Amino acid sequence: MKILNIAIVEDNRVIREGIEQYFSEDPLFTCKIAVDSVEEFLKNVKDCPDLDVVLLDINLPGMSGIEGIHHIKHQFPNVSIIMLTIYKDEKHVFEALKAGSDGYLLKNTPLKSIKQGVQQILEEGAPISPVIAKMVISFFNPQNKHKVDGFELLSSREIEVLHALSEGLPFKNIADKLFITIDTVRFHAKNIYKKLQVNSKLDAVKKYLNR
Repeated sequence: MKILNIAIVEDNRVIREGIEQYFSEDPLFTCKIAVDSVEEFLKNVKDCPDLDVVLLDINLPGMSGIEGIHHIKHQFPNVSIIMLTIYKDEKHVFEALKAGSDGYLLKNTPLKSIKQGVQQILEEGAPISPVIAKMVISFFNPQNKHKVDGFELLSSREIEVLHALSEGLPFKNIADKLFITIDTVRFHAKNIYKKLQVNSKLDAVKKYLNR
């Protein structure tokens, strides 16, 4: 039986190492790469032409996982990508799927189910967490009317900035976390306020948390 080669792109070291160890205990899997950013992945993947599946987080330092899908698929069009993330809102889900993600699993998915998802995707399946599948089905149900609240207008980077604001991080810390300048954070913040139709950081955070 073919050994499946996987990669993990996750900036939380505990989660990354936990997944890596779990797969390494199964002789049918080999973890070729386990890194904390898309940039590090792209540096290392050149030595792994036989990669099968990438487990990819969204909120990463530097390039986001959604942005990274294009770069990964461009270099390795046959690699399957499963998003493994905390985000379960329509914006992130549909951006990831439109970008070319082959699956979408939440981080609270049991390790056994993540492994099954990897196997499923190689059998032409599309592993999706039940709550995400339900949301996708609901989205395309013509009987459902979707409220326009401004969040659907935010880019993936703006969502990351807004999420960081909701954690109470000042602009400087957000800039350091996302590897961008403070001016860029301010620029994104202004766009967020405009799209959400609010006048302040506090109002934007309240709207985000109450969504």
